[in-house]
Amino acid sequence: MQFLLDTNVLIALVDARLDALDRSSRAAVTSPAAVNHVSVASLWEIAIKMRLGKLALSVSPRLLPELIERMGLVMLVINPEHVLATVEPEPATRDPFDRLLLGQCQVENMCLVTLDRALSSHPLAWRAD
Repeated sequence: MQFLLDTNVLIALVDARLDALDRSSRAAVTSPAAVNHVSVASLWEIAIKMRLGKLALSVSPRLLPELIERMGLVMLVINPEHVLATVEPEPATRDPFDRLLLGQCQVENMCLVTLDRALSSHPLAWRAD
């Protein structure tokens, strides 16, 4: 299964707080069959929140790309198709990062693993069957 990790899930993984994930999400992202991706948009969002003092992270943002690679996660760059994707239904959030992540999921045929209640019911979000 191909997953795109929402920024909140990435933060939990980076800070070794797997307990922040519900049991099914934790099982999904730690499954040997899972291919977990991280969007460059998440790095961008983390950098902004850290600069604004809205996020404390145990790792410097500059070290995130290397850490992500060491964790076996795949970095997903942003391309025009991701930005221009029409996501239906429209997400129940006005956050442009959320919208972009859903666009990436749609274009790349992935499921978004998220802790965000506004996104968890979206058809592109991963849910245990």
